[in-house]
Amino acid sequence: MNSKRLLGIFALITLMMLPVSVMANGLPTFVELAKKCGPSVVFISTVNTVQQDNSKQNKFHTPPGQQNPLEDFFKQFEDRFRGNNPKQKRKQGGLGTGFIISADGYIVTNNHVVSSADEIKVKLQNADREYPAKLIGLDKETDLALLKIDAGKQLPFLSFANSEKAQVGEWVMAIGNPFGLGHTVTKGIISAKGRIIGAGPFDNFIQTDASINPGNSGGPLIDMKGKVIGINTMILANGQGIGFAIPSNMAENVISQLKTNNKVSRGWLGVTIQDADANTAKALGLSSKTGALVSSVNPGDPADKGGMKVGDVILEVGGAKIDDTNDLLRTIAALLPGKKVDVQVWRKGQPKNLMITLGERNGKTVVAAKDFGPKAKQETVEELGLVARSIDREAEAKALGLDKMEGLLVIEVQPNTPAEKAAIAVGDAILEANQHKVNTLEDLRKIINTEGKERGLVMLLIKRQGRNIFRTIELAPKKTAE
Repeated sequence: MNSKRLLGIFALITLMMLPVSVMANGLPTFVELAKKCGPSVVFISTVNTVQQDNSKQNKFHTPPGQQNPLEDFFKQFEDRFRGNNPKQKRKQGGLGTGFIISADGYIVTNNHVVSSADEIKVKLQNADREYPAKLIGLDKETDLALLKIDAGKQLPFLSFANSEKAQVGEWVMAIGNPFGLGHTVTKGIISAKGRIIGAGPFDNFIQTDASINPGNSGGPLIDMKGKVIGINTMILANGQGIGFAIPSNMAENVISQLKTNNKVSRGWLGVTIQDADANTAKALGLSSKTGALVSSVNPGDPADKGGMKVGDVILEVGGAKIDDTNDLLRTIAALLPGKKVDVQVWRKGQPKNLMITLGERNGKTVVAAKDFGPKAKQETVEELGLVARSIDREAEAKALGLDKMEGLLVIEVQPNTPAEKAAIAVGDAILEANQHKVNTLEDLRKIINTEGKERGLVMLLIKRQGRNIFRTIELAPKKTAE
């Protein structure tokens, strides 16, 4: 038997061993996957009541700036019948998708599909009947919701996959109800992971080119094993082949809490954070850009009680590496309030471990004041390219959001200077330089001329509109005489 014949037999045996879902050309077929998963996908219709102000309607199509004399005449009768209440209620419908996650009828969908609904109905695949759905819980921050129907029978359901193990380039299938057309299957690949698109504080979307349209919201993004890798939630209005899904790992944690407690509780540190860029990492003595830089610590909150300081860089939480601020937000939010966690921080050139008992996430915000008071004596800091002065008035300190008179107020940022390149702004209050307090211009210049020149940069802690942030300024190299 010659070698060519042997190779041919080997190739045939290999083809016979391939999964049924793979065709000879190497592309998958989704037929069996659609048959298996389709019955677990449901279509959701909602009705909500909205108020419509009929008094503002231009019934007579009068040109702007003019008034039809009949308007006042008819208005008398309209007010009489409406009881002088121009607002009338009307019904408004909506459509979406969901999928069953347990045989007893629990269903996952998007918060925005059902959050304002007065009535929610669920229709199973190939069924004429609609079932009334009970809203179990909502989570606005991740755009997830949990429903429950009583179908009087065991229902087919889908399980969650491990989204952390999903890889860019993998095939996926979406099932939904686009534009109310009914059961529709589309396919594509995972285009990217960890997308941050400004939708919320815990952005970590899976991007896919599987076709997703209005009405697909809340439907499953399914991997080739028939498990849910994500929940389809968003599209780009002007984009084609760009859709976003909530990762299954995040969704599973949220849904579990909604099922048990009807709400979601999230861990809370009580800090303001920012990413540490390459220059800031260098100024702090870190070997690379990593972690989340603490720019303020709320007094009395968990981080403060656990010993965290302004200028710490959070490197790990519970042994999990923290890459950036978004990573920290998601990691802490995934932990329950009251949990004790080991937090590793980088402080003044070395790692330090803190034990912190998490609080519960809240919506505290910082209100900024803008009255900086009258100008006093000011000087130019030539190495940075800014003009500053001491803060020596209580009213001024209060307006800047400071607890006491401290730091330097930036009066001017000169063009094409290191300060301008580092986005220092007029009205910033400089509190620290390279983690040393600066209350006078002499303090600042001393840091610049020692550590600053040694490292080639200076890291400033500034108070801006009531919030602490860090800015790292690269110093111009010192000119040498020829």
